[in-house]
Amino acid sequence: MEAHEPAVSAPEAATTAGVAEAPVTLSLAAQLESLLYVASEPATLNALAAALDATPGEIEAALEELSAQYQARGIRLQRLGNRVRLATAPEMAERIQKFLGLEEVNRLSQAALETLAIIAYNQPITKPQLEMIRGVNCDGVINTLLARNLVQELGRADTVGHPMRYGVSFDFLGYFGLRGVHELPPVEKLDVLPIRRDLQEQASVSPTPDSQLSTPGPQLPPQPLTSDHLTI
Repeated sequence: MEAHEPAVSAPEAATTAGVAEAPVTLSLAAQLESLLYVASEPATLNALAAALDATPGEIEAALEELSAQYQARGIRLQRLGNRVRLATAPEMAERIQKFLGLEEVNRLSQAALETLAIIAYNQPITKPQLEMIRGVNCDGVINTLLARNLVQELGRADTVGHPMRYGVSFDFLGYFGLRGVHELPPVEKLDVLPIRRDLQEQASVSPTPDSQLSTPGPQLPPQPLTSDHLTI
């Protein structure tokens, strides 16, 4: 769960034009933590490096240091690609919901959860590829996942028709208590694979509605990807 927008403390002797900045005595990891704390959205590594006059390699090392420190605290680092943000520990989800007065609302359907699992293990993936895997039209379920900010558009593919590519979002990580997609259960440990990489977009078979599908789609992977852990 993402933290609320924090208040920023400014020293009385603030830096002004023509006045040199006072040297920062905090460690790079501590400085990085301050920037992530005030960031209103996930920050890129390049932006963090530029703000702290550090190299991307130094930022990576500082992130690893913070991640290790957070294991015994109520904060976690979440990362997607070259973007990172602070989030609360997944173990605190229920207590945070209680504290903030949040109520459980609609859970995702099995079809949405299956689609979400396929996207998570195959991103970036296009709608035609999704429909080849599931065997059904995915317009509605993709719109649902987009509306709930569980998936995001990653730009168009360089193929015929230039279909949109999709991947999971930071909200996906937050809802399932993951620090990154690297914490998804390994594919080799799944009873039924949510992927079929041999399926290509050139197939011309028209997908059929869910109600006409004679064989079930891929089953949802084990923990943490279960509907019991996802409330929207």
